[in-house]
Amino acid sequence: MKALRSVLIVEPSEIICNGLRSILESSGGYNVLSEIHDASTLMDRLNVARPDVLIVNPTLLSPTPRQQISAIGRIRPTMPVVALVYQYVEQSLLESFRYVLDIRSTRSTLLSILHDATSNTGNSVEPTESTDNYELSDRETDVLVLVAKGLSSKEIADKLHISVHTVNSHRKNITHKTGIKSVAGLAVYAMIHNLME
Repeated sequence: MKALRSVLIVEPSEIICNGLRSILESSGGYNVLSEIHDASTLMDRLNVARPDVLIVNPTLLSPTPRQQISAIGRIRPTMPVVALVYQYVEQSLLESFRYVLDIRSTRSTLLSILHDATSNTGNSVEPTESTDNYELSDRETDVLVLVAKGLSSKEIADKLHISVHTVNSHRKNITHKTGIKSVAGLAVYAMIHNLME
C-alpha cells in the first residue's frame, strides 16, 4: 500500500479547509492534518507535524511574507509550499511560490498541481533555476501548446476553464522543467516533441 502524503493547510475559512480535505482524502493519496486558521503557530507546527506538503493562504504570511517563506524553506527544505488564492494577491508575492492553487480550480487541476509538487524530488520553497528536463504533466502540456500557439495567459485560462494564477503556475513549472524561458523557444520545444496539432 502506497504511503499517504501528509498535508498541512493554513487557511482561516473552515469551509475551504473542509472542501480541500474532502477532495484530497477522497483521492486516496493524501492525509490532511488538523488545519491552522492563522500563521502565528505555523513554524512550531512545521517542526512538530513535519508535513510533506504545505498549502497556505499567502495573505496570512505577514508582515514580511518573503522572510516567512524563506524561514519555512530552512525548516523544511524539500517540502513544497503551495499558495492558495481566492482573492487578489500581489503578483510579486505569488512569484515566491513555485505552485499556486486557485480556489476556483477543478478537482483534477488541484490534484495535478499537488502531484507535480510532490513528485519533483528536491523541491524547495523558493524557485531555483534548473536546466534539468522533467516530464511535463498533461495540463502543463496543454498550457505549453497554447503558449506555443501565441495565446496569452488570460486566453489560456478561458480556454482551459482555469484561473490565470493557475496558468501562470503551470508556465513557471514548464520553464523550470524545460529550462526554456522564451515563447519562441517553447514553440520549438513543442514542435520537436510533436505536441503541435
